[in-house]
Amino acid sequence: MQYFSLQNKQHKVNFETAVVQGLAPDRGLYFPEQIPTLDKEFLTHLHDYTEHEIGLKVIRPFVGDEIPEEALKKIVTDTLHFPFPVQKVTGHTFALELFHGPTLAFKDVGARFMAGCLGYFRRNSTTPVTVLVATSGDTGGAVASGFYNVPGVEVVILYPSGKVSVLQEKQLTTLGNNIYALEIEGTFDDCQQLVKTAFLDRELQAARPLTSANSINVARWLPQMFYYFLAYKQMKAAHHKLVFSVPSGNFGNICAGMMAAAMGLPISHFVAATNINDTVPRFMASGKYEPGKAAPTLSNAMDVADPSNFVRILELFSNSLPALSEKLTAYSFNDKDTARTMEQVWKENHYMLDPHGAVGFMGLQRYLEHAPEMTGVFLETAHPVKFEDTAPKSIREEIYTPARVMSLYGKEKEATRLTTDYTAFKNWLMRQ
Repeated sequence: MQYFSLQNKQHKVNFETAVVQGLAPDRGLYFPEQIPTLDKEFLTHLHDYTEHEIGLKVIRPFVGDEIPEEALKKIVTDTLHFPFPVQKVTGHTFALELFHGPTLAFKDVGARFMAGCLGYFRRNSTTPVTVLVATSGDTGGAVASGFYNVPGVEVVILYPSGKVSVLQEKQLTTLGNNIYALEIEGTFDDCQQLVKTAFLDRELQAARPLTSANSINVARWLPQMFYYFLAYKQMKAAHHKLVFSVPSGNFGNICAGMMAAAMGLPISHFVAATNINDTVPRFMASGKYEPGKAAPTLSNAMDVADPSNFVRILELFSNSLPALSEKLTAYSFNDKDTARTMEQVWKENHYMLDPHGAVGFMGLQRYLEHAPEMTGVFLETAHPVKFEDTAPKSIREEIYTPARVMSLYGKEKEATRLTTDYTAFKNWLMRQ
């Protein structure tokens, strides 16, 4: 499989280069040259396959022969080593729980898969590579966990000061060893801009080889397709027409779902549910892409004003808004709506939402008002305990805290505070 830059389709690389580089030299995101089509026999009998067999079948065409079968099988097995249950919440509404991994967030899958791929590609290298990642909340912890003590890899995580939860910050600032945290005095978009600028800095790249672990990296983005296949397997007996509502920030997760549908998975529609950072809902309504400045919300992992992966979604639909509108609906919701929904769903359905899942739930309910014949699945992308400090007071005491989380609260934070000045950031990297 070859990957081309969305800035220049003549620039093509193989899977390994796309993973190691993260971003094309022209700053474009990599995109697969072909979208594989899965055979109908496999999709019809999805329930006969194990989760690991499904994952391997789905990802194999994108990797090709660059990772041998047994090595890729091990990476997939290590990635999908925890459950992805679908839980009924109410009526025709189901939650796909993606928070049963080591850092209690959906990003554990992409981070672990990428760590496995990069570990394989760097297995004989004597030069360490630095993984640069910007996080709005959950990515940092997942990447830190996935790459912790991986030989030949150092991880530098940039996160916006004061805009992640207490637990999220603990997860990315307390591991040490090959994990470094930079607390940036700005927004997630500022963090992401620093990372993207670093990739284009030839002097820095020569001194310190860099790659990205954000969803701009194909090895982070593509394995998120697994969720949709595993959910479909569980829903097969119950659904007629299936719609997925995805809490959306940088739009990698929903883009992966749309790629799964392009491969043949029978998903009728997608809902992109955002918080007040509503660049995409406004674009879907007006056709004008006008990102502003990211605003802080309760659903902080979605506080993204200029979502990187939306260009991949546009590519899937040949940059046609009418074609995209047939498959995607987008809504935005404010914090007041989010808090009220968290309280209401707990009270009426005894199901505990995190703020991101609440936004996904609201998006699904809004869509089903106009499509009652559909069966809906919203993605519950993080464990509610990760946002216990900002949850509505009325439900805070009801949030369950997993035992493996408790030890984090007593650990000391280790982070370097920087401004959004690129020179200061570059100097820090060069000195390490």
